[in-house]
Amino acid sequence: MTHLDDPVTQRTNLGYITAAMRRPLLARADEFALAERWRNASDAKALHELVGAYTRLVISVAARFRNYGLPGGDLIQEGNVGLMQAAMRFEPEREVRFSTYATWWIRSAMQDYVLRNWSIVRTGTTAAQKSLFFNLRRLRGKIEQSGENMSDEGRQWIADQLKVAVSDVKDMEIRFAATDRSLNAPLRDTGDDEWQDFMPDAAPNPEDVVIGLRDAQTRSRWLAEAIGDLSPREQRIIRQRRLGDEIVTLGDLGKELGISKERVRQLEQRAISKLRTSIMRRVEDRGDILLEG
Repeated sequence: MTHLDDPVTQRTNLGYITAAMRRPLLARADEFALAERWRNASDAKALHELVGAYTRLVISVAARFRNYGLPGGDLIQEGNVGLMQAAMRFEPEREVRFSTYATWWIRSAMQDYVLRNWSIVRTGTTAAQKSLFFNLRRLRGKIEQSGENMSDEGRQWIADQLKVAVSDVKDMEIRFAATDRSLNAPLRDTGDDEWQDFMPDAAPNPEDVVIGLRDAQTRSRWLAEAIGDLSPREQRIIRQRRLGDEIVTLGDLGKELGISKERVRQLEQRAISKLRTSIMRRVEDRGDILLEG
């Protein structure tokens, strides 16, 4: 049993809704007076009274989002956050009713919650996509009420209404039709097969791993043998310039060897050329190894 159908949660939510609906609405003058007391005197009691009087507005807006399969109690909590934000930002001197101002904040908070939790896949990242997400069902319902099935013409009409691409409408239809599914969910009512059992494994198979290790060992042997063909000074340059964890600069290496930076560069290039020639004598397929110059 989940918290969606938990009897205790249902009773708690019902009690909260009942209490909220019993609270009287405020007259215009009263809500302005409370807002001014909060804004000018930081009167927390006035803030709580203002917010409490419009909790029923949160419940009303939450009912519009009940078809998205999310817990009603969570929607109401998110709406209350929006209501608090509205109360904190409300400016009485603008002569706009608090209920009108708060509705936008409540709806915005609930929409963000729905978009975050409706699917594990991110939905509605732009304003147009959000509008499509929350209006597609309504507009599709209008088409179906007229006795028509969803067609390309209907999708084009929806796209024109919401100012989005037809491809976006098609993609959102697919999103609505395909709900999230656990990879551990059984594939059939009978049997132990799960959805994850039929997912392709992108990792290399054991044979490829063994071949890769063998090839790496072979290349390492070729390189070690080729380095052995170099002079001691060339070996030192290659090891410190190409094979060390920290690359030694040409200048620092020149000081160690008592030669110029340019001379170190020339010796390094000559050593690399020798390595390439030495390794190629050992390689049957030149695609098996690549040396950078």
